[in-house]
Amino acid sequence: MKFRNLFFVLGLLLSFSCKTPTDVYKIEGRNVNITDSLQADAAIERFVKPYRERINKDLDSVLGYAVDTYSKSDGHLNTAIGNLMADIVYEESDPVFFKRIGEHIDFVLLNHGGIRSIISKGPISKRTAYEIMPFENSIVVAKLPGAQVQELLEYLSRAKRAHPISKLKILLDKDGKVIESAINDQPIDFTKTYNIATNDYLINGGDGMDFFKGSEAVIILDYKIRNALTDYFMKTDTINPVADDRFLQLQD
Repeated sequence: MKFRNLFFVLGLLLSFSCKTPTDVYKIEGRNVNITDSLQADAAIERFVKPYRERINKDLDSVLGYAVDTYSKSDGHLNTAIGNLMADIVYEESDPVFFKRIGEHIDFVLLNHGGIRSIISKGPISKRTAYEIMPFENSIVVAKLPGAQVQELLEYLSRAKRAHPISKLKILLDKDGKVIESAINDQPIDFTKTYNIATNDYLINGGDGMDFFKGSEAVIILDYKIRNALTDYFMKTDTINPVADDRFLQLQD
């Protein structure tokens, strides 16, 4: 049988080698639709089942409790879920950053579109973290000069969107101009360089945040946002985040 297969392969190679440069080959294709009507392979299903059950059991284990349902559409310039997410990134990543280089994170900026699900009232599980952040985004820290911090503030004032922030406060006038800004309740010194925690998508200019391209350095923490959420949920019995005064606009 081995010799027969070998002769068959050699015959194919010889037939192709005998073709002249003028020979034309016609290649045709067709679409094959994959639908729910396709039957699962029973052997594969039996093999996969224990792994699926183990993963689902891990994902569905209860870590904490949410006193209400939280959505990124609940507010204008800041939301409870966005504030929670940014605060978690600060709380969980600042010790990692300090251990790495002996400095603290000054503030956090994430993107509104990165929140992919609500937090439902009731039990919180590891699956909750995967639903909120299904992407593989990791936390990075940018050393951003004051001039780029000014651009960051102008970006947020133009966007007028609830991009999650932590340790940063912004107040806009009725026309949308920044009239007050502070980091850790201290006025921003635009001659300084600040450590800003964000994600690896935004650091490359995602969502038009081009000011990050002016970073003096970028420190990669090797810490996924999803893992930071899980770590926080594991040590927090009950979450009750609120929209607050970290980003507001005057109406009069």
